[in-house]
Amino acid sequence: MTEEISEAMTSRRGLLKRAAGAACALAIPSLVGGKAQAATGTLASPRVVRPALLQEALSAMERHQSRFAFRDRIAIADFSVPSSAPRFHLIDLMGGATTALFVAHGRGSDPAHTGWLQRFSNAARSNASCEGAFLTGDYYPGKHGRSQRLIGLDPTNDNALDRAIVIHSAWYANPEMLSSHGQLGRSQGCFAVAEESLDQVFAHLGPGRMLYSAKL
Repeated sequence: MTEEISEAMTSRRGLLKRAAGAACALAIPSLVGGKAQAATGTLASPRVVRPALLQEALSAMERHQSRFAFRDRIAIADFSVPSSAPRFHLIDLMGGATTALFVAHGRGSDPAHTGWLQRFSNAARSNASCEGAFLTGDYYPGKHGRSQRLIGLDPTNDNALDRAIVIHSAWYANPEMLSSHGQLGRSQGCFAVAEESLDQVFAHLGPGRMLYSAKL
């Protein structure tokens, strides 16, 4: 093994170790304003990134690491909680900061409009959200305004680009929807965030980073 290859491997292992350390820190409720339930290990506040979900996302990042130009920041959509909760986590793996925003799920994932994601689908015309690791792509002007393409990296979401599953903003993902309807509206499978949050999401992710979607 050459010295250059050895140094590269050491550097990569160091990055993953730091990311894992940040994951543990992010799971501490004091960092993000939540409180832990000692009896079950679950979290009382959806603003807290759950440790099991963080670990799953980090494992996905390691599995697909060659696809990501940047591994300093990620986003996680936690579809285990309802749309009335801020469940779109913007995570700085290096600094340990995290922010939770609102995000809508697809109407095909919640046909009865309960506010809870019932199922994922990778099928065309399903109007459902899909799960797995995504690579953030370029920006473009779409029918919902500024949008960001997503490339699905897993068998559960590898149709995302063909399905035009993207990040965009929408009025039905604004927090005001909660006071009038108690939940957000539904997308056609896209990660629809509040109109006021789009700039923050784009600035955090940019092209070349990971978005992870799951329900644990």
